[in-house]
Amino acid sequence: MIRAVIVINTQGKPRITKFYDPQPVEKQQELIRDIFGVLCSRAENVSNFIQADAIFGPGTKLVYKHFATLYFVFVFDSCENELAILDLIQVFVETLDKCFKNVCELDIVFNFNKLHTVLDEIIMGGQVVETNSAEVMKTVQEILKLERSSETSLIGKASGRQGR
Repeated sequence: MIRAVIVINTQGKPRITKFYDPQPVEKQQELIRDIFGVLCSRAENVSNFIQADAIFGPGTKLVYKHFATLYFVFVFDSCENELAILDLIQVFVETLDKCFKNVCELDIVFNFNKLHTVLDEIIMGGQVVETNSAEVMKTVQEILKLERSSETSLIGKASGRQGR
């Protein structure tokens, strides 16, 4: 099971946090600080796999990928395959690239709802539900289309009331 998905910038500021194990906010912040401490102290030429027992408890692993100014981090238990999770990070980033034409930190900051929609299409309740980037994009586009049409209908209803 995936326990958390975290995107942190190189200054240690979390940009996306999704914990699938209920954690108090203070504990989440502590875990993010601990993860960042580990990531920023690692050399560039070492493995992207970390045994995270000291941070999350026994049987927990962490896989990360560093893209530009962001660390994409997935925390999971020993039932998951490390290489499959690394591939899942790649699917997540590729999907975000399709959404934003080469995703950057500002895209994440100003479009967090879209990012959570993408993430929810890939992982639900800590379980991987979709690994095909094209399928995820298709579903995300349908959701955004529905949101826009509902916003348009709400605006139309609101302007109709004003004319009375």
